[in-house]
Amino acid sequence: MTYVGAVRAALAVAGDPVRAAQQQAYMKSALPFAGLTAPELRALLRPLLVEHRFVDRAQWEAAVLELFEDVEHREEWYAAVALLRDPAYRAWLDPDLLRLLEHLVRLGSWWDVVDEIASQPVGQVLLDHRGAATPVVEGWSVDPGSLWVRRTAVLAQLRHGEQTDTDLLERVLVANLDDTTYGREFFVRKAVGWALRQHARTDPAWVRTFVQDHADRLSGLSRREALKHLT
Repeated sequence: MTYVGAVRAALAVAGDPVRAAQQQAYMKSALPFAGLTAPELRALLRPLLVEHRFVDRAQWEAAVLELFEDVEHREEWYAAVALLRDPAYRAWLDPDLLRLLEHLVRLGSWWDVVDEIASQPVGQVLLDHRGAATPVVEGWSVDPGSLWVRRTAVLAQLRHGEQTDTDLLERVLVANLDDTTYGREFFVRKAVGWALRQHARTDPAWVRTFVQDHADRLSGLSRREALKHLT
């Protein structure tokens, strides 16, 4: 049995239908849930990731894509992200993967999968391959058709800490302030504030300066989030 088949077989006998309905309503999802909690899903996936190792990159990518495109339960998307995040495949997180990751963001188009993809595989590719990945991520920040692709660009450096490219961070944030194409969308405003709040842990002075310099274009939500833990 393949990883995809094993995931689907396990989900078919796991979960709670009552919880599944509650999760679907909370997530405003057209896709049904199987009804597992996050810890339950991690426990379910852990042995499957070990038992179904990939030695061929094309097959690994195909499994991720199948879980996204032929999805039956939303947890399959989470299983695909877990496969992307598995340390065994770290070497395959390179600029060639960005096209697939963008496709997944467009398919998922909601915060539960987009934020994981942005901060984990996209973030890792950007961290390890700045030269090749930076122009791609910056291009996403001005995507004309998807606020979720833009949100991915904004959140891509959430885990970079002292290695954050602040020039890139500033450019992707400025591209998504209040007077931009998607700047008034809640999920963009929230992402801008979240990115600033996270970087404030590393460089509060930079964040204060950014907020001051762009005060007339920064939404109240973004400003509050940015300064949430600063005094």
